[in-house]
Amino acid sequence: MTNFAHAEKWDPGVTAARRVESGEIGLDSQFDLTVPSAGRVMTLRYRVTDFEPSRRVTFTATTPRLRSVDTLTFTQRPAGCEMTYDADLRFTGVAALANPLLALAFRRIGNRARDSLRALLGSPPDAS
Repeated sequence: MTNFAHAEKWDPGVTAARRVESGEIGLDSQFDLTVPSAGRVMTLRYRVTDFEPSRRVTFTATTPRLRSVDTLTFTQRPAGCEMTYDADLRFTGVAALANPLLALAFRRIGNRARDSLRALLGSPPDAS
């Protein structure tokens, strides 16, 4: 999961993903994710802004109109590993007025990604 270049395999909202550089993934590693946006496609450059191997990774993308911060936290459990995925996507500047609408749309996108990831990993569905 720390290799965001695999995001298109589990996130239906990502149409393409690639690693920008090579080597070990760590602080400042970069990934380009292409996503649909208002009838077009947009490529966001995500950078690893927080990295604790096997515990936590944060990916941040910033454009003139948008800021996305995705934090994955991993907790070891007797039966394996539990992952918590927190995504915060917000418009900036004047467009920030539309953040409540973005939150509604992003929740649907996030739920689809969650379900896809669970199917890929063979995890049980959410009880809620």
